[in-house]
Amino acid sequence: MTRLNRVIALLEQGATVFGGFAAPEPAAAVSVRDVAYDLVLFEAEHKPWDAPLLKDALQYLLDRRQLVGAETVTAPITPIVRIPANGGERSQWHAKQALDLGAFGVVWPHIDTVEDARNAVSACRYPRLDRPKEEPPGLRGDSPAWAARYWGIPTSEYYQRADVWPLAPSGEILVVLMIESVQAIENLDDILGEVPGIGLIMIGEGDLSQELGLPREYEHPTVLELKRRVLATCAAHGVAVAHPHVTQANVEQVLADGYRVLLTAPVVKYPGLDRGRALAGR
Repeated sequence: MTRLNRVIALLEQGATVFGGFAAPEPAAAVSVRDVAYDLVLFEAEHKPWDAPLLKDALQYLLDRRQLVGAETVTAPITPIVRIPANGGERSQWHAKQALDLGAFGVVWPHIDTVEDARNAVSACRYPRLDRPKEEPPGLRGDSPAWAARYWGIPTSEYYQRADVWPLAPSGEILVVLMIESVQAIENLDDILGEVPGIGLIMIGEGDLSQELGLPREYEHPTVLELKRRVLATCAAHGVAVAHPHVTQANVEQVLADGYRVLLTAPVVKYPGLDRGRALAGR
């Protein structure tokens, strides 16, 4: 079975993933669809949440020239969405709408506790009574027609594949948790140990540095030490880590530190990713 989610496929291969942020609107989608990115992260936390506009952005990410002869109609660039609600608000309806429109993953801001993480995974799963009790239960409502069409598969197959990876080995949905506070870092070992279904951790170094009274001082020793703790904890649990601010100046260090997903600002081409791709042999 062909893997639909390119990010998951690359993580399974042990490869580095390259991508960038984009506004959740059609013009931004068109600007990135011809770029050799693996991932586009549609930013709806700091941009307005607009589901119809996001739906159009997902459609404009598709290009018929890239789809001719393909087994599915899935965009070559994997779209995931950073939703506006943080973990503590328990507002999983944003995740439900993003997934129902066809997104392949959800980025959850401000996950601080085990309970926040469990809710995030649960919101990305359909309910099933036959699952083990230790797994996060499903909370997602049933409305798959648009998502199945976007993925290019029958609804029956969508149900089989619309689960979170790696908890479901054939799952195509990526749950990304943002760790962006001291509390979250202190709880990260418990989060990863007690909540199966977390596919990726992203360090929110902007909010973390703000909390420390060091706004955007990403290279300050205190910030660096906390980031190293995140990397070490994730490595112990076998979970990849994303870096959200890759530049030409820091890309070599980012790769050396062990980040597996490299993201840039919302631009079409960026020397940092070009350099990183060359260093990674891609």
